[in-house]
Amino acid sequence: MERTGARPSRRTVLTLGAGTALAAAMATGGTAHAATPGGDRISRRLSELEQEHSARLGVFAHNTVTGRTVLHGADDLFPMCSTFKTIAVAAVLRDLDRNGEFLAKRIHYTKKEVEDSGYDKITGTDEHVANGMTVEELCAAAISYSDNGAANLLLRELGGPEAVTRFCRSTGDGKTRLDRWEPALNSAEPGRTTDTTTPRAIGRTYARLVLGNALAPADRKRLTSWLLANTTSKDRLRKHLVPAGWTVADKTGAGSYGTNNDVAVTWSPKGAPVVMSVLTTKHEATAKGDDDLVAETAKILASALG
Repeated sequence: MERTGARPSRRTVLTLGAGTALAAAMATGGTAHAATPGGDRISRRLSELEQEHSARLGVFAHNTVTGRTVLHGADDLFPMCSTFKTIAVAAVLRDLDRNGEFLAKRIHYTKKEVEDSGYDKITGTDEHVANGMTVEELCAAAISYSDNGAANLLLRELGGPEAVTRFCRSTGDGKTRLDRWEPALNSAEPGRTTDTTTPRAIGRTYARLVLGNALAPADRKRLTSWLLANTTSKDRLRKHLVPAGWTVADKTGAGSYGTNNDVAVTWSPKGAPVVMSVLTTKHEATAKGDDDLVAETAKILASALG
């Protein structure tokens, strides 16, 4: 793991812009130097967290009002895992639905189809297997409960995992890609390039979906409501943010090699939108996901950007 001394590391950058807005989160740029008070401390602490948790940590965080940004391994590839589900739902809303007609379509499936996904908490209930679920219900289950069966059924409607990649490219995200279905996409082997993203790429994409114009206003509102209703991150981004008065619209992801992710658009207690993308993975296939690493990173980001 890289250690940092008196100067910020090359992997950790904290910058401060004056009067910037969402466009700053979308902009590309080269490596900058930490130019604000506390930059050295943040750099050291994030590198220390990696060492303490024997993990690889990637961060992209941006306050869209002040322009202050924290980058740590922001352009490194990480397994995406279930964070793709937000993008898949966005693709359904933008590319398949027309005035709610497609959302009202009822999808029927077998018990085995959703069991084979590895996680079917919502789709696998007797009632839903018997009666099917509407596309809108599948969207809510995929995001708010991270139901793999729902995600696979949505991918089937989209034409397969490659539809998520195409959607990302159409919005300006040149990095995020989905290649496999649930649960295979969570294998998360070190060095794998399929089913991956970078903290910067997926953070920007979430910002475009929730704060930007990638979706029509009604669809943006739907998507945001499902992210706000997320039930899977109480021990990750929400652990310290929500008690401190932050509002969190997020999606988690987890896989082998201790992969543990959380990507969000948050609002500080003062109402400033702050994009946070925290991606983590470890070096052993049997390593456990580390909620504390994500939660402690979020606490650092809240202090730096709130």
